[in-house]
Amino acid sequence: MQEIRTKLGQSGRIVIPTEYRRRLGLEAGDEIIMHLDEEGLHLYTPAQAVARAQALVRRYVPEGRNLSGGLISDRREEAARE
Repeated sequence: MQEIRTKLGQSGRIVIPTEYRRRLGLEAGDEIIMHLDEEGLHLYTPAQAVARAQALVRRYVPEGRNLSGGLISDRREEAARE
């Protein structure tokens, strides 16, 4: 996707161009997550943020391991002991 230049409004607002909003599936009033780091400002939808977090965790989980299933099993065992 090509770069688009925009201007910062007096109140600090930035307009996200229509093409970008369509590609992200954004509508007026939708929540956006902003992240600032040494590379710049990043915008994410909540769904993108969750997918990114899941991908990061997935790198450390062995293939075929079900973390939620293991957690549920642990909780049931704890409840049975109480």
